[in-house]
Amino acid sequence: MSRDGEPPVSEASGAGPEPGRAGDAGNAGAGDAGAVLHAEVRDALAGLTARLDRERERAEHREAVIDRLHEENQRLRRGELQAMLEPARTALYRLHDQARRESDRLRAPDLTEAPDPRRTAVLLAAVADDVADALARLGVERFTVEPGAPYDASRHRPVAVTPVDDPVADGTVTTVQSDGFEQSGKVLRKAAVSVGRLAEPAPAGEAAHNGQTTNSG
Repeated sequence: MSRDGEPPVSEASGAGPEPGRAGDAGNAGAGDAGAVLHAEVRDALAGLTARLDRERERAEHREAVIDRLHEENQRLRRGELQAMLEPARTALYRLHDQARRESDRLRAPDLTEAPDPRRTAVLLAAVADDVADALARLGVERFTVEPGAPYDASRHRPVAVTPVDDPVADGTVTTVQSDGFEQSGKVLRKAAVSVGRLAEPAPAGEAAHNGQTTNSG
């Protein structure tokens, strides 16, 4: 017995913690760690899924905004185009009415007098002015060319050559077939003109021959 009255414990008896219980404690600790890791992974995936959902919603919102802005832009452009075409439509309405009235007048059964060329000329001039006015509302200005003006290749389109005897008329506009049009200083269509060209003098021998023939006559 021991000094305190307790039976002695033999070291050889192998008394100590039971191996089975120690293993159970280790397995329990590993299981808790695995559960914690699983929970962290699950929470991370849930957070990532929520973030992807928010990004998808933002992307859908951006697409909706872009579609709406595109539609509004197209609507505004259509409105601007219609506003730009309104002067042209108004001019065409006026031309239609003028042509219809003149046609009805000329086809009237009680017409007794022949058509007046001067009236027709005035009508055609009014038609041309209406077209020019409509183009001016679109920013396109008409420019005219006067006969005798120097030929300008940047604004004139030569459609014919007119022989001239006066050296002053050489390289000048003799007749105008159509006006030109420009926008903000840029020529959109050149004026169609005829250009004078000085007639070449006859060779000296031919001139002398012509002079002898004239004198002999």
